[in-house]
Amino acid sequence: MRRPPSLFLSHGSPMMALEPSPARDFLAGLGAHLPRPRAILVVSAHHDAAYQGGRATVAASTAPPTIHDFGGFPDELFAMRYPAPGDPALAARVVELLAGRGLHVTADAARGLDHGAWVPLSLIYPDADIPVVQLSIASNATPEWHYALGQALAPLRDEGVLIVGSGSITHNLRALFSARPPIDAPAPAWVTDFTDWVAERMSVGAVDDVLNSVERAPHGADNHPTPDHILPLFVAMGAGGTPLKGERLHHSVTYGLLAMDVYAFD
Repeated sequence: MRRPPSLFLSHGSPMMALEPSPARDFLAGLGAHLPRPRAILVVSAHHDAAYQGGRATVAASTAPPTIHDFGGFPDELFAMRYPAPGDPALAARVVELLAGRGLHVTADAARGLDHGAWVPLSLIYPDADIPVVQLSIASNATPEWHYALGQALAPLRDEGVLIVGSGSITHNLRALFSARPPIDAPAPAWVTDFTDWVAERMSVGAVDDVLNSVERAPHGADNHPTPDHILPLFVAMGAGGTPLKGERLHHSVTYGLLAMDVYAFD
């Protein structure tokens, strides 16, 4: 079995499940170019230990429900389900690996898949026939903590597990809701300056710069007023191994302000 890479996906709006876009087209073709994994571990920006009393959790359900963690969207979106099986044994393995690095998480048999997981996976693997386990971020923890989390999970790739960090390379919802641009609006300079800086630092393996991109990159705080959606990038980086070899597989924007970059690490 070929070892899967680790991936970072910008999952954008939940409407990506329904609306045509370059990012949607890219994800719909991505699965054909990846080694077929035996299971998928998704680290989603919408599963945040900071809002669970600091308790990091990994979903251990045998049949994780589809969570519609959003509002104000069409009924068609709420009717969608992603009935992938769970993998409690993989969840237990995650707990074991993280405990070995002093990173303690607990299994949650009730947790389902939020839209950060099921929207992109419904495009990449539409048959929903690969087991999926979801792991929380901790937005009150540092970028370095999330990078170490990814490093601890890296052995799973040798066991045929695809590790996916699902967030967004830019994520300023206040600016988005204020401007309400059309889906095909061009990106302003404050968005592209940030994404181009990250891509350049990634290309030369500058781990410390990328981990501190919100502080060091042009318009970092404008693109990430909160850290939650960039933290899955750091997990994917850590799981990719050293030295850092990050390849930007896709770049586009939706609604002008949501950059949809996808990275692979191997």
